[in-house]
Amino acid sequence: MSALEGYPLLGHLPAWTGEPLELLERHAESGQPFWLRLGRPAIVGFHPEWNRWVLGNLEALRSRTSFSRWIPHLNGGVITLDAPQHRPRRKELAEPFGATWLQRWRARLSTAVRVPPGRFEALRWSDTTTLELLNQVFFSGDFDPELLGRYLAPLRRPFPVPMVPRPALLRSVQRELARLTELRRGQPGRDLLSSLGGLEGRSEELRIALGAAHDTTSHALAWTIWHLALHPEWNTEEGRRLAFRETLRLYPPGWMGSRVAARPLTFGALQIPRGSLVLYSPYLCHRSQVWESPLSFLPGRFRGRIPAWGYLPFGGGERTCLGMHLAELIVGVALEALGGLRASWGNPSPVAGVTLGPKGPLWVERAAMAGRARWQQASQTP
Repeated sequence: MSALEGYPLLGHLPAWTGEPLELLERHAESGQPFWLRLGRPAIVGFHPEWNRWVLGNLEALRSRTSFSRWIPHLNGGVITLDAPQHRPRRKELAEPFGATWLQRWRARLSTAVRVPPGRFEALRWSDTTTLELLNQVFFSGDFDPELLGRYLAPLRRPFPVPMVPRPALLRSVQRELARLTELRRGQPGRDLLSSLGGLEGRSEELRIALGAAHDTTSHALAWTIWHLALHPEWNTEEGRRLAFRETLRLYPPGWMGSRVAARPLTFGALQIPRGSLVLYSPYLCHRSQVWESPLSFLPGRFRGRIPAWGYLPFGGGERTCLGMHLAELIVGVALEALGGLRASWGNPSPVAGVTLGPKGPLWVERAAMAGRARWQQASQTP
């Protein structure tokens, strides 16, 4: 018996924590929703009609007791609220996280990007750049960078590392948030912290938002850099937007979404007991035959219509990720600063943890620097 088939006592947990993508792909070969044993019964679906049912069924499918509760960085705030509390809380947060509000910081973010000289490793650069730009948007760059990096680092480690509570580190982050909150009194609109004003629980909302935003954005940025380096014909203003969307299709950072059945449910002929995990997989959906040539990098497909409920890099429905516009802004600013790119070598294979990320490294070179190096080499040739 293999880990992919499941063990008598542990079920599919060893494969889920070791090679979850292989586990999903093997079971998805049937083309139908399938059951896994992950400490409790878990059913996984990936077709558009399944996505619509899961993401639209807010009363019977709950978020509070889903995967997020096991990750301290994500266990709290609007992420874990269910109906009817979720909608009013989301409304309170919508404006500061909206596209119009965030665009006012584009100039500040552009000046904060540290353009690498020549050849650089895209995954590492994306990590540090995203961290700096999030600090700018959330706190005007005033949050202790070393503390912020230490706080978010466990999310990039394999399971079960992200599940381990770190109370001392959490207290340090809370003290820093309290310090900045005091500094922001009487400074409305300076950054996300001040724009949330006197919102009850704003420090927790911002802490959870940082945990949700960093790796998802940095991994998507690194993959987009890699694909633009391989396909420089897409490195235009329009092309970068399309390439980012196509990158999110091939490599959705949120590779699995989870809910818990609050009561017995049916989906077609399926009987889903109360308490079951109900999972939807953007990773499987985006790579299914819902899409033409699903494993190919074809940004031009986003000039046309896309399959309804078949593209879910930020979830969908009423619970669409609040950080969507923030991710688009950060990635757009970073790519614009880099300019032309050429791929050197790397391993873009996806690895699933809390988020989906590239195995790496991803070495690329800024095109202008690459051209200069070739010119210098040619000029020195006898």
